[in-house]
Amino acid sequence: MNTSDIKSYMQTLGQQARAASRQVAKAETAAKNQALTAMASAIRRDESVLIAANAKDLDNARAKGLEASMIDRLTLSPKSVATMAEGLLQIAALADPVGEISGLNYRPSGIQVGKMRVPLGVIGIIYEARPNVTADAAGLCLKAGNAAILRGGSEAIHSNQAIAACVKEGLRLAGLPETAVQVIETTDRAAVGELITMKEFVDVIVP
Repeated sequence: MNTSDIKSYMQTLGQQARAASRQVAKAETAAKNQALTAMASAIRRDESVLIAANAKDLDNARAKGLEASMIDRLTLSPKSVATMAEGLLQIAALADPVGEISGLNYRPSGIQVGKMRVPLGVIGIIYEARPNVTADAAGLCLKAGNAAILRGGSEAIHSNQAIAACVKEGLRLAGLPETAVQVIETTDRAAVGELITMKEFVDVIVP
């Protein structure tokens, strides 16, 4: 992609995320938990697909001479795939934070005032070569009623896309928009520059 293509691509992701965030913010707890459970099931079912995609990333990493510590973080195994799935089920088991009210007290006027938790909107997350973060970030953002745009390390592009397919399946099966979680498909660093400046679409950036 050239610079103008990347800008157009990222604008599209942003528009889709903003639209999806409005639906996810209103989603019932049961729908969000259904999506999380379906994501976990898809990840477990597609263990061999995820590990095959990860093998491509590992081959590329070794060809580039990346350090052993980086390759270790990048590697998916049957155990780490199972842990990803279990993590999503643990998120599903958590209480829904959306709408939680705390600190209620009465003002002198007799009005009762408190704090209510509400979704942030669209969260952009930038992370390095740990494919499991794709599932963790997707699950946590969804549970809290947010849409997410995820930019994983370029070294993990195949792994992240395979995990993203499982995430999208879970969202679809629960009747939620697949665009609630989008993984940036280009490894071009210009995409990060666009992500962190799309104030009209992205509410929070987590680097």
